[in-house]
Amino acid sequence: MSSSNRQFEIKDARFGAAFAVRVVTRAKQTGLLTRRDDGALTIHLMAPSFADPVANEELLNFLATELGIQRHQIQIVAGAGARDKILSIEGVTSAQVEAQLARLSGG
Repeated sequence: MSSSNRQFEIKDARFGAAFAVRVVTRAKQTGLLTRRDDGALTIHLMAPSFADPVANEELLNFLATELGIQRHQIQIVAGAGARDKILSIEGVTSAQVEAQLARLSGG
């Protein structure tokens, strides 16, 4: 299966929820942009490079704040040095994450 055919959803995982994000760096401000056709979230970061550990911290801090969770509950489980990342959030369901993201996007 090619990467262009992959579909990502916010899924319930063993201890919480897991989902895919694509980061876009060098933005004027950090924020949630859209959900891509493949289901991944696009998040703009002010950091200069997606591979920079500063970008990963900016991403995790932003999502923890916006989703109303503690920073230690969220981690990058794949793609720490890549533009496309898989995140895991401990102690929440996919429905809770979906609800918070809908609030953020105004939907």
